[in-house]
Amino acid sequence: MIFDKIANIGRYKGINKNLDTAIDYIRNNDLSSLPMGRTELDGEVYINVMEANAAPLETKCYEIHKKYMDIQIDLSGTEIIYTGDSGDMVIDSFDEATDFGTASCHTLASCQIGPGNFIICMTNEPHMPGVAASDDTFLKKAVFKVHI
Repeated sequence: MIFDKIANIGRYKGINKNLDTAIDYIRNNDLSSLPMGRTELDGEVYINVMEANAAPLETKCYEIHKKYMDIQIDLSGTEIIYTGDSGDMVIDSFDEATDFGTASCHTLASCQIGPGNFIICMTNEPHMPGVAASDDTFLKKAVFKVHI
């Protein structure tokens, strides 16, 4: 997991060429102007823009991806994202076609995202987005899916 201010995202270039593509896009574009739904960047990176309501922690579960890392950015609203211990992770379900699974594990850390921040969740790293940070649960977010 990497958690930081969007202003610092350039520090993370060089980890993966597809991550560099996403970072360049984030640095050079107005994310608030992205349309809802999926936007393809280059076949290796795409963006999902969505609106949702954050929910109480006890209603959420950890998710994992094996082919894509996530860069999650709140465009409006604030959520807490938990990350879990992959060392004790048990995969409850996984769909290869959608690269989405659920998992059970112990919590390692949590981050309050909100506008101006981002989190990168690596592949096979359990993460639990969409946990309510306050009574105002509305979220509009961009999730960059970066193929590894």
